[in-house]
Amino acid sequence: MHVPSLTLAAAGLALLAPAATLADPARPASDVPRRPAGRYEGSVSAADLLAHVRDCAPVSAGLYRSDAGAAATIPVCGADGAVFWKADMDIDCDGRPGIRCNSATDPSFLPTTAYQQSDGRYLSAETLPFIVVPAAGAVWDYRAHGVSGGSVAAVVHQDRVQYAVVGDVGPSNTIGEASYATAEALGISPDPRTGGVASGVTYIVFKDSRATPIESHASAVEVGERLARAFVEGAEGRSEGE
Repeated sequence: MHVPSLTLAAAGLALLAPAATLADPARPASDVPRRPAGRYEGSVSAADLLAHVRDCAPVSAGLYRSDAGAAATIPVCGADGAVFWKADMDIDCDGRPGIRCNSATDPSFLPTTAYQQSDGRYLSAETLPFIVVPAAGAVWDYRAHGVSGGSVAAVVHQDRVQYAVVGDVGPSNTIGEASYATAEALGISPDPRTGGVASGVTYIVFKDSRATPIESHASAVEVGERLARAFVEGAEGRSEGE
């Protein structure tokens, strides 16, 4: 762990697509570069979310390291209906092997994740946006704060928002890790050897939320969008009423 036939209209659109994005018959479809995700999923912007996690009321008993050997400076903070932390992003390529995440591409690759899909298979880090929480310990026990496998998170980097699920568990003393797919969607290099980013990522996990099934990104977006909107509007309402 670290980091059917086409209609004429559809055919016309395909002819207008940039050549670099068209599938090459001699090249596996999974090797064709995927287009970056939009700036944010749904209607809640990065600015909206970040405006409501400016202040930290710690819920962790201590601080986390961003990486082994780094100083412990990162608290887990509480907010109405959510917990959050601001950290780096290491790339988690663990889980079901694929073209981008396997023992050849990632020296620290593990073929398992802490949580499994509804069919019993391990999650795919290269296709499913998920984040990693620290193992429960003296610093913080995520389970005591309504967080579990499948909990929905909004991950924010610069002006991008990506909804994800809690999909894996990492060391008990470090924080700031997400799947290959999460990094890629946020415009962060997802390379498990050299990718990630040293700072500037905010992880907001909505308490007692769940994507069903855990491998459904569509469910994560639906739940995340609803809770993110409530999170932002609730904070705005409290501010106006003060």
